Amino acid sequence: MQTHLAPEHAHTADGQAAEAILRKCVHCGFCTATCPTYQLLGDELDGPRGRIYLMKQVLEGATPTRATQLHLDRCLTCRNCETTCPSGVQYGALVEIGRRLVDAKVERPRTERAVRWLLKEGLPSPLFEPAMKMGQMVRPLLPSSLKAKVPPKASKEAHRWPTRPHARKVLMLMGCVQPGMMPNINSATARVLDAAGIQTVVADEAGCCGAIRAHLGDQIGGLNDMRRNIDAWWPLVEGLTEHGAVEAIVMNASGCGATVKEYGHALAHDADYAEKAQRISALTKDLSELLPELVAPLQKALAAKRHRGDAQAEPVPLAYHPPCTLQHAQRLKGGVEEHLSKLGFEVRTAACDSHLCCGSAGTYSVLQPEISLQLRDRKLKALASVPGETIVSANIGCIQHLQTGSERPVRHWVEVLDDALTAAQSPSPLREPASL
Repeated sequence: MQTHLAPEHAHTADGQAAEAILRKCVHCGFCTATCPTYQLLGDELDGPRGRIYLMKQVLEGATPTRATQLHLDRCLTCRNCETTCPSGVQYGALVEIGRRLVDAKVERPRTERAVRWLLKEGLPSPLFEPAMKMGQMVRPLLPSSLKAKVPPKASKEAHRWPTRPHARKVLMLMGCVQPGMMPNINSATARVLDAAGIQTVVADEAGCCGAIRAHLGDQIGGLNDMRRNIDAWWPLVEGLTEHGAVEAIVMNASGCGATVKEYGHALAHDADYAEKAQRISALTKDLSELLPELVAPLQKALAAKRHRGDAQAEPVPLAYHPPCTLQHAQRLKGGVEEHLSKLGFEVRTAACDSHLCCGSAGTYSVLQPEISLQLRDRKLKALASVPGETIVSANIGCIQHLQTGSERPVRHWVEVLDDALTAAQSPSPLREPASL
């Protein structure tokens, strides 16, 4: 796509990056076929190709309007279009640039600014977890719209960690909302890795991966979150603590994983952090990427159940929703299904629309509730025919969002695997997570 940048953008980093991306676009429109918002709304400007035209106009000097802003806001940043695009257009990076440029010229309504500020400051805040606990205490009294956002209180076991030390160690990001909303995902991850002979450690000073602030237009705040995490992780990466060096940084929330894998790109122009950020990104793995090497030791751990004669004869069916941040952003498809099948599960995705977003998309479910709920219901309808008492996914946002409309429990796949291991093994001592 030929582009003539306006003078105000011609020599900026954003302008040059956007131009390079735009030049790959050949107007083919394949992206519209897999865009969730285009499928719902039927408006070319609510699909990737239309949004690309809008951003191109802004970069060439056109004055953006509130309508321009709304069309960009409605994008889920699911990056399904990137998977579809035959030309390799990096739409996700482009839309982030476009939103920054438009937001700099179009003032949002006061109420909208307030909601976005509360999200970007409240969700990553240390106060989120105590606030969630208060919400859980009064959950029965909450209106249905708020009750859906507050999961029931987790059991005490959800906060406990395996005790055994191992030579192999990995670092895990606890996340900003996960410890308060669904802490069992983190402890289940540690227990599963422990069963495979891997110790999980955390850095207490680490926090939000940076995605929340960055996606809400606070680029500086997002980059600062990334720098803080790098500083917190670096002693463990370099082996400067009692735990020694970690072999990987494991993410059990695919949204965080997609972001941390891009630290190297985000901080490429920061002389103090560029090299460290590249190393952090290279070490980062989604939990599913560890599954191939976990299968053999976990099969041995699960064998105890078979020896007792109480194993199920048939594989346990699970309905699986692969998050967009896993299948499109990280390009990881099929791993969960393949390797869990070797551990006694039959994992199936929906026969149709398994590639589409569930509507969660970080803070999208709060900022665009109508579209978000339509996508949620569409996803659950597609999953309705998939057998299994449980729906599993790999990202807390998807899990929480789908649970608001599902009669079946929605969990992280690692929790289901942890339950199977717990049933197969005798109880082992637990303690709080190892940290710096």
